Amino acid sequence: MDKEAIEKLKQAGKITAQARDYGAALIKKDASMLEVLDKVEKKIFELGGKPAFPAQISCNHIAAHYCPEEDDKTIFTNQLVSLDVGVHVDGYIGDTAATVDLSGKYAGLVRAAEEALDSALKIIKPGVTLGEIGRAIQESIQKFNYAPVRNLSGHGLGRYEIHTKPSIPNFDNGDNTKIEPGMVFAIEPFASTGAGIVQDSGIATVFELRAKKPVRNPITRQVLKEIESYEGLPFATRWLTRKFGAKAKLALREMEQLGMLHIHPPLADRDKGMVSQAEHTVLIDTDGNVIITTK
Repeated sequence: MDKEAIEKLKQAGKITAQARDYGAALIKKDASMLEVLDKVEKKIFELGGKPAFPAQISCNHIAAHYCPEEDDKTIFTNQLVSLDVGVHVDGYIGDTAATVDLSGKYAGLVRAAEEALDSALKIIKPGVTLGEIGRAIQESIQKFNYAPVRNLSGHGLGRYEIHTKPSIPNFDNGDNTKIEPGMVFAIEPFASTGAGIVQDSGIATVFELRAKKPVRNPITRQVLKEIESYEGLPFATRWLTRKFGAKAKLALREMEQLGMLHIHPPLADRDKGMVSQAEHTVLIDTDGNVIITTK
């Protein structure tokens, strides 16, 4: 990994952290979910980055991948709110998340995810195994009598790739794969009052282009050209409907039927338990130094 790549990773991480903190401060009772996310994405551009994926807000038992459409009217009341933000600079990615408790009931759940993240970060160095990281997360969350979400995990971050190896578990799965210099990854604990298992829930509004195929419809060709400008990174339905109108959804449906898209539906706790999230991006440089880019 050369110096230019490291500097761009650091820059992306810095912008991601600024956008996360800016967005978290906007999450208040009576605020609009859609307006918060629009402001976060605008801030990313103002700071010199681009979204690595659509800014997302998941509430209560929804753990991940909720992204409102352009006509969404959701107003914050007393929800448990997780904000997930990704930024790239020339394809080099920062990924971070934080949870805001508007109910006043789940401070312990928020702290469980945050302390699990801190516990993982304290032990990370070359030679530590993925299973050991998972054990640190699991034990931290279980100290609060909550469940780690077992089928969500941290993940590697490649250039223009949001999910690569390694997959970093939120429990001790016995994986003996070792952390090595040159790795870039997100540590992403989720803590749940419920099952600690998530499942698909609701309509997907986040997609990735996975395969290019010939399309006949002129609108679909226009939408595809726009999607290609995202360089393979995830995008939101509302990004397209704002530019192309309702026809964008028909184009997405055609591409989905052709097997061109990877779909990211919202993920919810199986027992509708409340879910909190915390996340940082970690860079292990070529000398083995541990750099948390999103602090």
